[in-house]
Amino acid sequence: MKKANPALLALVAEGFLMRLGYGIIAFALPLYARHLGLNLAETGALLALTGVVKVALKPLTGWVADRIGPERGLVTALGLRSLVSLLFVFASAPWQLYSIRTIHGLSTSVRDPALNALIAENGDEKEMASAFAWYFTAKSLANSLGKAVAGVLLTLTGSNFSAVFLVTWVISSLTLPAVILFVPEVDRKRLAEQLKEMRDRAPAGGERRDNETAGRSLYARVASVVGLGFLISVTGSMIDRFYPILATEYAGMTDAQAGMVYVASALVALVAGPLFGWMSDQVGRKPTVAVRSMANAMSSLLYLFVPSGAGFTVGKLLDDGGRAGFRPAWGAVKADVSGVDRSQRARMMGIMDVGDDAGDVVGPIGGGFLWETWGIVGLVSTRIALAGLTEVYAAAVMWRRPKGRRATTRRGRDRMRALRHARWLRWRRRLAREPAAEASPHDRALL
Repeated sequence: MKKANPALLALVAEGFLMRLGYGIIAFALPLYARHLGLNLAETGALLALTGVVKVALKPLTGWVADRIGPERGLVTALGLRSLVSLLFVFASAPWQLYSIRTIHGLSTSVRDPALNALIAENGDEKEMASAFAWYFTAKSLANSLGKAVAGVLLTLTGSNFSAVFLVTWVISSLTLPAVILFVPEVDRKRLAEQLKEMRDRAPAGGERRDNETAGRSLYARVASVVGLGFLISVTGSMIDRFYPILATEYAGMTDAQAGMVYVASALVALVAGPLFGWMSDQVGRKPTVAVRSMANAMSSLLYLFVPSGAGFTVGKLLDDGGRAGFRPAWGAVKADVSGVDRSQRARMMGIMDVGDDAGDVVGPIGGGFLWETWGIVGLVSTRIALAGLTEVYAAAVMWRRPKGRRATTRRGRDRMRALRHARWLRWRRRLAREPAAEASPHDRALL
């Protein structure tokens, strides 16, 4: 980002603080579930429940965020997130954990489309991946720090989970002021006027049929994003959600040692996020998206053949480094696609997030089932196979930005084409009114 944007800085701060609290919960919750007597499959279902709710609600909540405004949608979601953290303090039975995770899914289904739309609206179009990179880097850093802090807190408090969850409530409550004070509302009236103007200029006849073909192409593009998001997410979440259990029960690490792995992971994400965001803007989306599935496969091999503290540490660093490299490009891809109709941006973001969220549902459930049925070998082998399938799918459906100084995003190229077409139509109408007129050199250059 060339110039500090207060709205983007506030969104980055929100991502850091919210993810810091969530990181603590993500580390402590599976251990607390085991403490209450849940088996691996039940723990996986608990971790996946938030994703189930998100998959069911995101298309609807994205539409709601467009109607009320992304900023108001985000504020509402942050209020619900703070409530979730507070309820965990008093939870003492499995059914209560499941209920709280359902509320968590509702808050996330509202938050994600609204927040992605706000980043896309406030970010520089030519540096969209970099804008998402700073946000996701802050989230990754906070997530890793949160899990490291959770390990230390559990050690210091003698595994007093209520005290740990109370800390997350305090942290999550700090996010609201930053968003309310510094993130402006999207001007929905101006967007509606722009949409009406575009519709008024819509061509007729064969050109309209071309637009219908372009619309079908857009839907195909959205579907490819949903499919790729599912494959990448399910591959990552099969082990990531179980890492605290794997590290402590399988690799023999203590809670504090497993937590400190996330400190090194945070340093890796701090470098990988901005680096791959810049690469996505300069080189293309496809190479950076492919990094994620490659990291999944390599880390799985380490978990399988080096089942020790060192192997699990390096494997986790590969996983989180790949995730940090993937997220900026992924956010930019969704911004490119949703930019076709900015008045429905949050809804489009919500639809494209469905694949990601569905992977978060299937991953933990499938991971727990594979682990209990075929052991760690079956779990890791399946993950390696899925990583290979993801690489093939990504190569088939991803697109690439053109090289050169004049390269723009797909959205920018579409805008330039529409602008040239509109000027061409004006020139034709002028010729119809003034038969003797000649096209100017400028108009001819646009043809």
